[in-house]
Amino acid sequence: MKFRILYFSLLFSFVYGLNLRSIESIENWKNLQNGNITIDWTEYGGFPISRAETILNHPMDEIATLIQDLDNYPKVFKRVTKTRQLEPDVAQIVLDMPFPFDGRDYIIKYTIESTDNNWFFIFSSVKYPDGHLDPNHVRLPNAAGIWILTKLGVNKTKITYAWNGELLGNFPDFGLEKAWITQGTEVLNWLNETLLNKDNS
Repeated sequence: MKFRILYFSLLFSFVYGLNLRSIESIENWKNLQNGNITIDWTEYGGFPISRAETILNHPMDEIATLIQDLDNYPKVFKRVTKTRQLEPDVAQIVLDMPFPFDGRDYIIKYTIESTDNNWFFIFSSVKYPDGHLDPNHVRLPNAAGIWILTKLGVNKTKITYAWNGELLGNFPDFGLEKAWITQGTEVLNWLNETLLNKDNS
């Protein structure tokens, strides 16, 4: 019986990776894009961390509900092809990449924190025994990120989305900055589009 308990414990043990909870205290960001959506990047913990920020005219709670609904990510974020909820707080996310690059996937453990005026969705890569890797995909073992929502008004919310910009596989380093700009812009625009469609439905 003890062996079975030990085996079960080891089988489902998690290995925590990069944690971006302290992202707000990080300095020395390098700007890549200004305008409606601001994109910056910096190095933290030996990894390139990207950050996208914007202000959306939607309630904080409405945005938070959408971000934490991982099952519907393929309907919101057009590069997400599949999600699997492996545990109540563990999920696998599969991404498409532009031709000729292989798709990417990662398995994350996430936590949610909230106050009256702030909401945080923090995720970090973990190892998981049932995390099947699809053919022609590259796993991102250091995936990590954070969503920060700050209430500016009843229908006004500042959004900060930061993530580990490492892409690995056959993606060239010289294309990373362009990829970060594209990803940050797409993710926040798709989020806004979904919220606008929901309001108009």
